[in-house]
Amino acid sequence: MTEVQEAARHRFSTVGPALLAAALFGATAPLCKLLLGDAAPLPLAALLYLGSGVGLVAWMVLRRVLGAGGGRALGLRGADWFTLGGAVAAGGVLAPILFLVGLSASQASTASLLLNLELVFTTLLAWTLFREGFEARVALGLAVVLVGCMVLAWPESGFQVWGAGALPIAGACLCWGLDNNLTQRLAAKDPVQIATIKGLAGGTVSAALAFGLGQAFPPAAPLLAALCVGFCGYGLSLVLFVVSLRRIGTTRTIGVFAAAPFVGSCLSLLILGEAPRLSLFLAAAVLLVGLIVALGGHHVHVHTHAAEVHAHRHDHDEHHKHGHDRSETGDEPHDHAHRHEPLEHAHPHYPDPHHRHRH
Repeated sequence: MTEVQEAARHRFSTVGPALLAAALFGATAPLCKLLLGDAAPLPLAALLYLGSGVGLVAWMVLRRVLGAGGGRALGLRGADWFTLGGAVAAGGVLAPILFLVGLSASQASTASLLLNLELVFTTLLAWTLFREGFEARVALGLAVVLVGCMVLAWPESGFQVWGAGALPIAGACLCWGLDNNLTQRLAAKDPVQIATIKGLAGGTVSAALAFGLGQAFPPAAPLLAALCVGFCGYGLSLVLFVVSLRRIGTTRTIGVFAAAPFVGSCLSLLILGEAPRLSLFLAAAVLLVGLIVALGGHHVHVHTHAAEVHAHRHDHDEHHKHGHDRSETGDEPHDHAHRHEPLEHAHPHYPDPHHRHRH
């Protein structure tokens, strides 16, 4: 493999999962806009997450039957369940309900671009509550993104602060921001297991609320369509998102994932035939500049790795130069308990599970 090919492979292995996750999730906004004609926001939220969970269960069963596994994957243990519970409540129950309420009062293209607020909230929470390293360049880019969201949300027909659907969508983004940071704490675990539990738990709670409030579920055809959209846009997308959290950390992952609103906006114009507005193009340009600023450059400095014993899926890179006993496989990637010796060095890095140090 040439040096150029190796660089391209490495680049795709780091940002590829987040880009694929963004494309899948971005397509949900215009598709959900169509489905809102047959279902209220709460039942639709339930179906989307149930589709995610049930679809991933079927995927795991099929993978086991076909013997196409990818090796052992670490499951959730102990305090992990409390972390996942918080992620389910914020991102699996509150966020989709708020988003669909806002979407019902907005154009799908506008709602899609407003989802960039998730980038802002996720990063602010990562820096303040979850102690991920602060970077001035990323902060400047996020400020530009926030300006773009404000331009987009400003109505063209008056001087209200925001349009009717913008506030609940912003609330959904705040909930997803909390969900993203909690899920990053679990990034070394099995991403399919995490996505499955979040889908089943979030969908069950939303369905129970819908039944309790007497809200009807849609007929068979739109019901099946909602389940399929949920499997692709919430289930597979979340699996890829968790993989990216493990590799490049919360801030970078959500930065790449910010491509999702642009995908949604473009599909909204094509699928729904929405009339493009000047503010849409202006906001898209501002948001693109902000993302380029936030994701440009690289992060490198001398840092120290303390001695640590843990288990996660890994290759034998510079952080994993260890041997194996006879009961462990040499195939890569693999997972097992291993020890990290103290190490001090400098190299470009992301806030993955091995680089959650102070700055």
